[in-house]
Amino acid sequence: MAIKNYKPTSPARRNMSVTDYSVLSKVDPEKSLLAPLNKKSGRNSYGRITVRHRGGGNRNKYRLIDFKRQKFDVEATVKTLEYDPNRSAHIALIEYTDGTKSYIIAPVGLKVGDTVVAGPNADIKPGNALPLINIPVGTFIHNIELYPGKGAQLVRSAGNMAQLMAKENHLALLRLPSGELRNVPENCMATIGQVGNIDHENVKIGKAGRKRHMGWRPTVRGSVMNPNDHPHGGGEGKSPVGRPGPVTPWGKPALGYKTRKNTRSDKLIIKRRNGK
Repeated sequence: MAIKNYKPTSPARRNMSVTDYSVLSKVDPEKSLLAPLNKKSGRNSYGRITVRHRGGGNRNKYRLIDFKRQKFDVEATVKTLEYDPNRSAHIALIEYTDGTKSYIIAPVGLKVGDTVVAGPNADIKPGNALPLINIPVGTFIHNIELYPGKGAQLVRSAGNMAQLMAKENHLALLRLPSGELRNVPENCMATIGQVGNIDHENVKIGKAGRKRHMGWRPTVRGSVMNPNDHPHGGGEGKSPVGRPGPVTPWGKPALGYKTRKNTRSDKLIIKRRNGK
């Protein structure tokens, strides 16, 4: 996937780039696999803002992605490669031999007309899904389940891939994109290959309005506020935060403060992403 640049007809055009969508199929999404997606603007069920800087943006529908791949030993043909506004990766519309259609995350190398299949006996090729116990050690994979049958939760964004390092005691050792080494039950499903749209990380937004189209409202640094608006505010000129470490607008630690609470799965993490 390539990056497309424009002639500098304006300051925004000079500094922006977009993904080259010429490889995608120019078709409308499959209507039976669309679901409404209402905007929350960062508000919870009480109407209070719990996530700041969200609101506006273009309207879009949610694409129902098959993260479970439980239709075993039934071949499916790739009909289209499509853009998905809800994720960084592209998606592929597949049609099984019995006529059922579904969306999957499109890996690198998958083309219209290719055949994919899920199940323990599937070939080791991009787009096929197998239990980890049936995947050779060293294979690059994505779309990985954490719990058998729950659906893929790991390694789903553009350009990402994990590597199967070892299998022992009914567990599969994975090296995740963050560098973390983690054990996962070996009967969890995973898909072969690397997630497509590799150049997504190289796209430059270019202008503030494009970020508004994505549903993001302006973000103001605390250090440029007044002291009554933010703990980092105040002072003459460019001042430090004036505290041992940065904090949120409500005084709680930020940027490095550990928030992990799920200690039950600590025993499955062999090496954390920070190397400890």
